[in-house]
Amino acid sequence: MHVQSGARRPGAARVTLLTEGTYPHSHGGVSVWCDQLVQGMPDLDFEVIAVTGTGREPVVWDLPAHVRQVLSVPMWGAPPEGRLPRGRARNRLAAAYERFLTALLDPHTEDQFAPALYTLARAAAEGALSPFLRGDRAVTILAAVWNRPGLAVREARPTLHDAVTATALLEHALRPLAAPPPRHGVAHAVSGGVAVLPGLAGLERHDVPLLLTEHGVYLRERYLGYRTAPYRWPVKAVVLGFFRLLAEESYRRAALITPGNRYNRLWEERGGADPQAIRTVYNGVDPTAFPSAGPEPAVPTLSWAGRVDPIKDLETLIRAFALVRAEIPEARLRLFGGTPRGGEAYRERCEALAAELGHADAVTFEGRVDDIKDAYAAGNVVMLSSISEGFPFTLIEAMSCGRATVSTDVGGVREAVGDTGLVVPPRDPARMAAAALRLLGDPERRRTMGEAARLRVIEQFTLRRTIDTFRSIYLELPTMERPLTVEPTAAGAGSLTG
Repeated sequence: MHVQSGARRPGAARVTLLTEGTYPHSHGGVSVWCDQLVQGMPDLDFEVIAVTGTGREPVVWDLPAHVRQVLSVPMWGAPPEGRLPRGRARNRLAAAYERFLTALLDPHTEDQFAPALYTLARAAAEGALSPFLRGDRAVTILAAVWNRPGLAVREARPTLHDAVTATALLEHALRPLAAPPPRHGVAHAVSGGVAVLPGLAGLERHDVPLLLTEHGVYLRERYLGYRTAPYRWPVKAVVLGFFRLLAEESYRRAALITPGNRYNRLWEERGGADPQAIRTVYNGVDPTAFPSAGPEPAVPTLSWAGRVDPIKDLETLIRAFALVRAEIPEARLRLFGGTPRGGEAYRERCEALAAELGHADAVTFEGRVDDIKDAYAAGNVVMLSSISEGFPFTLIEAMSCGRATVSTDVGGVREAVGDTGLVVPPRDPARMAAAALRLLGDPERRRTMGEAARLRVIEQFTLRRTIDTFRSIYLELPTMERPLTVEPTAAGAGSLTG
């Protein structure tokens, strides 16, 4: 674990942001959101517990002085330091781990997940969990559990290799439990999943209230990702069982859940969250920082901005563009955004697809742009092709810039766009192409939609509203003794009452 820190101010309210793969080690929508909160509240002290890949990722944001500490928690690379427990301590840990695994695989024992998880958390704090999970006994326990009569996973004939693989995946996923948990103020997890683990530990051990904001639906994205993962079903059953029960525990224990859209709220309610503890808070932008983009390009152009990642489904966008170009041969597709470490193969696949379809000359991957407004100004129409989103920043930024948009119907897209853009089903190149062609062929409609989109942002999705809402939550949450209730406003900002 890597720590950088500074002195705290006496009496300042404290917020610990819990992140995974985002702020302050990478760019992207969630990182932008975190930076907006931090920069917008210089009167509060922030700390960050950042779950990262290797722990060697650099800090890529200019952190203000009131970010007092950044703790990097790597999920891969060298394991946390520690020692394998002995004697009775090892037996107690083994028994808790057996209950933990049983809960993942047997629906009748799911109530054992939480107590077992917190026992594992105590072992992690003592440096014992990771060494135990890297030992033979952990593998033996899993092999015994999933071969019990009556368990569905037994029918898939799990192998020793499956047990080794699943145990290794769990060891990595549970590493954040070894991080020193928050001890004061508010713990704010900015996604579900493993980022929440230090927050749950802080709640259990120090009674630090947990605030949970999901931008995408973490559990849904794990389901999507593991559908094509190179593991046999027994391994997937263990790992997805863990993520499902972790999501339910996070929803149950969070003092307040602040989804960025109604779609996420429905997932959270289905996952067991108390509706009275959920409050929709939309992402916001500063309309003065994203003014009208000005004249459109002379050559018909579709633009896209984001990180190059399978969840953004650039392959569908490229296929849709091929259909557009069949009607408008001079059309261009410009893609702006970085490729995360490990995503190079996906970018190469997208480039190969463009070449295979005969459009390599018209599809350009332009990397990160110094000013994201230039990405929106580069297109007559701004595209969003994702298969999963929360309340996407790129969409409301493009809207603020007065550009017409074509977006996939995922997450909070319809809430963001209203009637100021076109929304199409995900993974449907033909429908996406048809929508883009309608807008490219109608300059007046583009202009009208763009003006309406900017007005919608100004009226409903401003950064000032978002920051003011979270400041009130940060200050009030530690004093609340019973569930928070919500008095929603038209934009979902709401207010806190005890």
